[in-house]
Amino acid sequence: METLLSILGRLVYKLMGWTYDELPDYWADKCVVIGFPHTANMDTVRALTYIKTAKVNARLLVKAEWFFFPMSILLRSLGGMPVKRDATSGFVGSVIKEFEKRENLILALVPEGTRKNVTAIKTGFWFIAKGANVPIICWYLDNQAKRTRWIGRVDPGQSLEADLLKIQEIYKTAGFSIPLGNLIQ
Repeated sequence: METLLSILGRLVYKLMGWTYDELPDYWADKCVVIGFPHTANMDTVRALTYIKTAKVNARLLVKAEWFFFPMSILLRSLGGMPVKRDATSGFVGSVIKEFEKRENLILALVPEGTRKNVTAIKTGFWFIAKGANVPIICWYLDNQAKRTRWIGRVDPGQSLEADLLKIQEIYKTAGFSIPLGNLIQ
């Protein structure tokens, strides 16, 4: 089944006119993957499709509102994981516990948290990666080139601000400006 989904994923990419990078040398079996930019629902389709194409057993955070029948069946089967964006439900701690329980866990998310313009990204990804002691791997949806690209890795240090600046520089080099708002003092 996995091979069939991988073949279908490559076909979907081809039909969309998109290409993708193979997994990078710095890939890890346990990591938090962040992706920018998030401008359309098709970004989620590309992410879910790539997960199957690369045969990566990843979980992709998707807003809980999308998990209604029958969409919930499809999203869960493709690795979607519902997240409530408006509640403090101890989500970061529960994801850290999932990392502790598993040998392999790839968690993919978009720090913008929405398709709308934002003045600052959400930083839960850093707290998850830091708490689980896993790297943050940066994925870029290069809309101009119609290519999904792996562009860097950051191992969380002692400072959220310092790591955000590293991540900002990685994306800046790729041609994208991450909105940090007042996250950097």
